[in-house]
Amino acid sequence: MKHLTILGATGSIGTSTLEIVAAHPDRFRIEALTAGANLELFARQIERFSPRLAVVHDEKLAAELAAMLPAGVKPAIMFGVEGLIAAATMTEAEMVVAAIVGAAGLVPTAAAIKAGKDIALANKETLVTAGHLFMELIQRHGVRLYPVDSEHSAVFQSMAGHRCADIARIILTASGGPFLNLPLPALAAVTIEDALNHPNWSMGRKITIDSATMMNKGLEVIEARWLFALPPEKITVNIHPQSIVHSMVEYVDGSVIAQLGTPDMRAPIAYALSYPERITTGVKPLDLTAFAGLTFFKPDTERFPALRLAYRALADGESMPAVMNAANELAVEAFLQGRIGFTAIPELIERVMDAHQPCRLNSIADILETDLWSRVKTRELLPV
Repeated sequence: MKHLTILGATGSIGTSTLEIVAAHPDRFRIEALTAGANLELFARQIERFSPRLAVVHDEKLAAELAAMLPAGVKPAIMFGVEGLIAAATMTEAEMVVAAIVGAAGLVPTAAAIKAGKDIALANKETLVTAGHLFMELIQRHGVRLYPVDSEHSAVFQSMAGHRCADIARIILTASGGPFLNLPLPALAAVTIEDALNHPNWSMGRKITIDSATMMNKGLEVIEARWLFALPPEKITVNIHPQSIVHSMVEYVDGSVIAQLGTPDMRAPIAYALSYPERITTGVKPLDLTAFAGLTFFKPDTERFPALRLAYRALADGESMPAVMNAANELAVEAFLQGRIGFTAIPELIERVMDAHQPCRLNSIADILETDLWSRVKTRELLPV
């Protein structure tokens, strides 16, 4: 029986994780759940999985949650950063699923590592903004880090049994999102509804927009640099519209090993939870005969400038990835609020990056300070 905390239970990764847990009640036990503001779903999750601790965003939501729960369902209820840290470090949990979207996941994930918890990592921002610090923490505290992103899970699986020294490069695949074949001039008129209509994956709103701009893939490139200890020139991206090959590893002898599967996040989540075993997931079996073909080609950075910005952030190093990440969060938020157009997202991010001089980050406090600087600068540059 593996005891779990899920940070971000009501998001797409959190709900998929709970599906896996529900399918294997003999293997997993939920000790703590955290959520933002989706109290109706969160209350149902608490009733179903009976965690010892439930955490929400603020004190008002905590009171509302307590009133919603039926008699007999009485977990401890906390809120804010203090609650997140309590959930991440509770004695009973041995693994933490880090699925909070954005920089809000940094502090509780770091706390979990320091408390000796293994991490199933779905929060991209942890490694994007603080890769060197988190990998040092992982090594210092002797915990395991399991990637949940389908692409990084695919690389992790394709590396199994092979030496890192024999890797020529890793190839992350990207669907290209909903605008892969849209004429470039038409991108300026893209609507919020258009951008949220991903052709292959079901994800949260922010990640779906990141996929449409391909910032999602850029963040994954930076993550891969830390997860697999590879230089940027050994991390490449291929557009693969069918989303069947989730990523590949090329070795020095010319061999390429790939991981394939139906696009469904339950598979990589289950692998992270059960490693090194494999368990049933309910994912539809892959039938390659149903496809006319699988295609791959290089991304166009004129169509997807966010990918170029991510490689630039990685090359600049130091604080630049954290600046880019925070600017992206606010730019996507502004797009979803109708304040800026789709093509203005990478334009705004680049303006913030141009205004920043990279500096060394030595602590989580430094990262949060840089994140704040980027948010202030981004708001200054947003239209009134």
